[in-house]
Amino acid sequence: MKKLLFTAAIAFLGFTSVNAQEFSFGPKAGLNLATLTGDVEDAEMKVGIHIGGAAEIMFNDKMGLQAELLFSMQGAQNKYTETSSFGGVTETYKSDEKVKLSYINIPVMFKYYIVDGFNVEAGPQVGFLISAKAEEEYEVSYVGGGSDYNESGSEEYDVDDELLPIDFGFNLGLGYKMDSGLNFGLRYNILV
Repeated sequence: MKKLLFTAAIAFLGFTSVNAQEFSFGPKAGLNLATLTGDVEDAEMKVGIHIGGAAEIMFNDKMGLQAELLFSMQGAQNKYTETSSFGGVTETYKSDEKVKLSYINIPVMFKYYIVDGFNVEAGPQVGFLISAKAEEEYEVSYVGGGSDYNESGSEEYDVDDELLPIDFGFNLGLGYKMDSGLNFGLRYNILV
């Protein structure tokens, strides 16, 4: 659980123009898909949201820089089953664990407009972990040895100490900016 593998961000971005094509800013909201790597086996992606603001400054008609400040809900889901036998008794443990992470992410993206609003973007991102919790639903069963036993339950616990407090990554993305200033984008984040 030491590294966030990636966040693919589908961004719906509205800009309010301040000074023609030189500088614009506005709200940003969207969806992301995230998962974990490291000590977690077979983690599945979790859908989250991000919300915040973005500011873009254009250097010329084709190139610009966009900085963002985002609250992002990330994490992963992990389902697994373990079975072991000893002395004629079989123990089965089933778990459904959801890891819920909250970050403040600050990406700074260099943008190049290819043609008619279509752009490619790349740049670094720093993320500050503000909350890390896991929720687990489990079921344990013992079969054999003259008596069967079943137990189920759920628990919530902090996983802050299993994660880095600050993440550094690099983003690659594609986007489209409409004449109205509304942006749509797809972004891939690789942690370093």
